[in-house]
Amino acid sequence: MTGAGRTACLLAVLAVLAGLAACRDDGLDRQPRLEPYGTAAALPGGMAAQLPPAHTVPREPPQGAALEGAALLARGRDRFAIFCQPCHGAAGSGDGPVVASGFPRPPDFHDERLLAAPAAHFLRVIADGHGAMYPYGARVPPADRRAITAFARALQLAGPPAAGGDGAAGR
Repeated sequence: MTGAGRTACLLAVLAVLAGLAACRDDGLDRQPRLEPYGTAAALPGGMAAQLPPAHTVPREPPQGAALEGAALLARGRDRFAIFCQPCHGAAGSGDGPVVASGFPRPPDFHDERLLAAPAAHFLRVIADGHGAMYPYGARVPPADRRAITAFARALQLAGPPAAGGDGAAGR
């Protein structure tokens, strides 16, 4: 090895050693943490849970801004048409266009079991999926899940479509 090669090799080794010396255990990964609803003397009010800073934008609307009545059903109808109608059909009878394409038929919303099911069942199924249904929790925010559930309940109250009627409207 020539003198220049040795110098370059020595400089490379020194650079690696300097880099390793810079890697020290500063304990940042082992810091104490606050419990969400615990106390914290250093924070305002002595509580770990704090209000968001002024002028920040929340990910979801605050609970007080929840839709009600006709606005809730309109939002539910809109979201149902996008996420649910392809499988469940326009009336919730399980006759959507993907069923005609060979996908498994989803349950009819007018089935006695689903008529008796609590709203929490629909919310859970939308979020987590069930059977062949894919989970929509990452795609449908909680407020829209509530709106879809309200619209599904409205479909149940309307009753099943009349035989030979508009039951195939989802096709």
